Amino acid sequence: MNKVSASNRLLAINNYFYRRGGAEAIFLEHMALFDEIGWDVVPFAMQHPDNQASPWSDYFVSEIEYGRESGLLTKLAQAGKIIYSFEAQRSLKALLEKTRPQIAHAHNVYHHLSPAIFSTLHAAGVPTVMTVHDLKLACPAYKMLVDGQVCEACRGGRIHNVVRRRCIKGSLALSTLVALETAVHRGLGLYRNKIDRLVLPSRFYREKLIEWGWPPEKLVYVPNFIEPPKASDMEEGDYFLYVGRLAPEKGLPTLVQAAALAGVRLVIAGTGPEEAALRALAENSTAPVHFAGYVSGRALHDLIGGAKALVLPSEWYENAPVSVLEAYALGRPVIGTAIGGIPELVRDRQTGMLAAVADAPDLARAIGAMADLTAQERAALGAEGKAWVAKDFSASVYRQRMLELYASLGVDV
Repeated sequence: MNKVSASNRLLAINNYFYRRGGAEAIFLEHMALFDEIGWDVVPFAMQHPDNQASPWSDYFVSEIEYGRESGLLTKLAQAGKIIYSFEAQRSLKALLEKTRPQIAHAHNVYHHLSPAIFSTLHAAGVPTVMTVHDLKLACPAYKMLVDGQVCEACRGGRIHNVVRRRCIKGSLALSTLVALETAVHRGLGLYRNKIDRLVLPSRFYREKLIEWGWPPEKLVYVPNFIEPPKASDMEEGDYFLYVGRLAPEKGLPTLVQAAALAGVRLVIAGTGPEEAALRALAENSTAPVHFAGYVSGRALHDLIGGAKALVLPSEWYENAPVSVLEAYALGRPVIGTAIGGIPELVRDRQTGMLAAVADAPDLARAIGAMADLTAQERAALGAEGKAWVAKDFSASVYRQRMLELYASLGVDV
């Protein structure tokens, strides 16, 4: 692709400017893709000690970390910023006057930058796109999950249910704050009226937002992407693998039970709040379970490349897990539960296998069926996934889709 004019300037927006999680990875890689073709990419984020260096960091908003101990006045100030950050508006306005971008692309902004920034962008006449990484624009609790069960009680504007059910960490105060936040944002139309397009990485999320009242013409499906590693031919080991956060919605107790029923070795890579409980469960399990901790880079590639299959046992509305694409890029099949965007990425008996949600016997069936295949048959499933990634989930395909989206909003690309 030819270099574009230096006049092309992208304002890239996210709460954090370091690789904190999956949303941040997409945000940073999106910036890099446009930098590669000559765009001037300007970040806007919150100040944080782990941030990457940037000549624009003086415009970042002051740091907020909600999990830290603080006094009453600080908590009240933070609550105000969750709902509407005037500081973010002031900082962004100054940055816009300095940089004059042709397009703004936001990722996660709530609680830190706040959607107040969309009013500022709209007033400045900057076309604005936002990638939707979760279901916050529909459900105030963003996971649509209460006490381990999928919940859509707030559909139709009934956001009082987030308070009634204490959806936010079981706290009445936090749930009330989030309900108030949602009411204010919807009343001001900060998402619905100030953003030009929402990017959905899964068709499932697009359909879910339409079900919750979003206009289809504002919702654009653009799947995530991955750059395949240079060396991906590794010898298969004797284990199944989970990679990700050790959180309640990930279905890991079900996975440990399924591994025991199927009689297979399981490796769990990641950290999170459920680690201690999972270790206790694993100690009483008949399956050999190894906790690898946080793994990244080449070590992660080696771990995925040596697995019989990656297993994604989620019990919530997953969006479009990049871990599935990582497994395919490394030539490995995937076993996933039939929920959220997972079935879009796992073609049953073609690139992997699907299992029922929160059903240890059925997950064990899928794992057992995968284990019963020959190594060559598993490699064939992985090869199909690898070819699919190269065709539909490459960085170049993603960038071209984004350029077409930007062009549809009047940007000269």
